[in-house]
Amino acid sequence: MKRLFVMAIVSMLAFSPVVAQAQATESDVEILGGVENDDLLQDSEAVPEENTATESVEDSGNTESAGDEVIKVVGEDGSISEVNLDEGGKVKDINKDDDVKVTSDDVPYLALGADLTADQKQKVLDLMGIGDADISGFDVVTVTNEEEHQYLDEYIDSATIGTKALSSVLIMQGESGSGISVSTKNINYCTVGMYKNALATAGLNDAEVIVAGPFELSGTAALIGAMKAYSQMTGEAIDTGALDTALDELVLTGSVREKYDALSGGEAEELIAYLKGKVLSEDLSDEQIKKLIKDGAEVYGVSLSDDEINGIMGFLDKLKEIDIDEEEIMGYAEDLYEKFKDVKIDEETQNFFLQIINAIIEFFKKLFGAVG
Repeated sequence: MKRLFVMAIVSMLAFSPVVAQAQATESDVEILGGVENDDLLQDSEAVPEENTATESVEDSGNTESAGDEVIKVVGEDGSISEVNLDEGGKVKDINKDDDVKVTSDDVPYLALGADLTADQKQKVLDLMGIGDADISGFDVVTVTNEEEHQYLDEYIDSATIGTKALSSVLIMQGESGSGISVSTKNINYCTVGMYKNALATAGLNDAEVIVAGPFELSGTAALIGAMKAYSQMTGEAIDTGALDTALDELVLTGSVREKYDALSGGEAEELIAYLKGKVLSEDLSDEQIKKLIKDGAEVYGVSLSDDEINGIMGFLDKLKEIDIDEEEIMGYAEDLYEKFKDVKIDEETQNFFLQIINAIIEFFKKLFGAVG
């Protein structure tokens, strides 16, 4: 049962942030089923090497090997839940920083906040890894606070946007077919996954992006800078409709993520990416889309309000109207779609998962007094 227990925890990493949020100590090793200290379950981690998805599982028939890419959890009725793994056998993490680096061969395009002081500008450039470079030879644009209000006032309270433009972005052209890679520095609200989703909606493809602030910032306005820099890089005009839709998505994802604990570990980003892929790949009615949203949220045990569902539907309606690279969106959503499409959790299996989660919660409550 130890092995089954660890595999069940792995499965729940795709559906709940509880394990990823808690920090284990050396004393936890035996209770977690013999996991070595270096292999304690953290964000984006699955199981130690001796318990990877490639190993045949013998316990009780509830789990089975699924090769190098997925772990399957089989319910009593034969229903199957799948957890996608990366090449290293770890659970894929939509918010994992891509550690974008600038080399001497790269040609960076910059969008800098217009209100950065000299010291703040130097801090941002240092964080981007180009602090010693002569940026006079770079293509540089600025983002003003007026532009931030122009695009964001519809979605964010004006006082929250503030009076200074500070978020800054570096973009480089990626190799064909490489997709969008993102790193963030001093960004405390927008996640890597949120940026990737929104940038794909805005029309970016095959780009490497670094978003940075001189100190901790929400990073919401950085999307405007990303689009200005990308426009400079490609020579294509900014599609204001696509930018508006992308900003709607960014703020919408952030608000849902912030409100629901069960959607705070990358799940909100996964859900939105999945919904985008479904809407773009299938001709769905409003009722079908509404059911899709509800079913997707229920996978994580969340019941969205009518206003939240309508907000997501409004965004998805915008998505269908803009001139968008559907292949780019679908390519990014493919892994998430695969994860969702075969999730058929019957009540008995769901209760089994909930029992495990509750046991983990109680365990960490005893250690720390509360789950962090």
